[in-house]
Amino acid sequence: MPFVIISLLVAFTVHEFAHAYTAYKFGDDTAKDQGRLTLNPVHHLDPIGTIFILIAGFGWARPVPVNRRNFRNPKLAGVLVSLAGPLSNFLIAFIATGLLFFTIGSAPVFFVQLLNMMVWLNVLLFVFNLLPFPPLDGYRIIEDLAPPHIRVKMTQYEQYGVLIFLILVFTPLDRFTIQPIFSVAIPAVIGGFQSIFSLFL
Repeated sequence: MPFVIISLLVAFTVHEFAHAYTAYKFGDDTAKDQGRLTLNPVHHLDPIGTIFILIAGFGWARPVPVNRRNFRNPKLAGVLVSLAGPLSNFLIAFIATGLLFFTIGSAPVFFVQLLNMMVWLNVLLFVFNLLPFPPLDGYRIIEDLAPPHIRVKMTQYEQYGVLIFLILVFTPLDRFTIQPIFSVAIPAVIGGFQSIFSLFL
């Protein structure tokens, strides 16, 4: 459990900071003005999501506020801001895999266990957040890329998308929808990391 909590705190904090920093760089000060342009976990944790982390081993962070009207290039900025979060988790997992490869055999057991958890959870968050359901980043990317008339319709039906997403994740249907995606995508990403670092050994 401690490894899960530490890994989630790091993953959530870097994920939300990446959103805030990218938005700031494209001209939106909203997150910065609300104190979210920081790597201090306290500023990114959601109270209920944090309780769930402590008692159930999973949870969620507080979404970073973004005002797309402040972007200098709204479509490009919107996509990159949404993509920044999942990519930050991808990068954490990649670095943790590298540390595992280059310290294997010499690192303490607890450190190896922590790194393994960091890899798995961050790849999970990378894949999960790219799913095309609201309110996930994958949905926001599609929304920003869609033509205006499609975007309007997406906004109208977004509430139903959230409901469908919750049904797919929190009911037995996940065995036929979400879990098969994870069972293929997560091992594929981790395997790709391992193949890259194995070239150096």
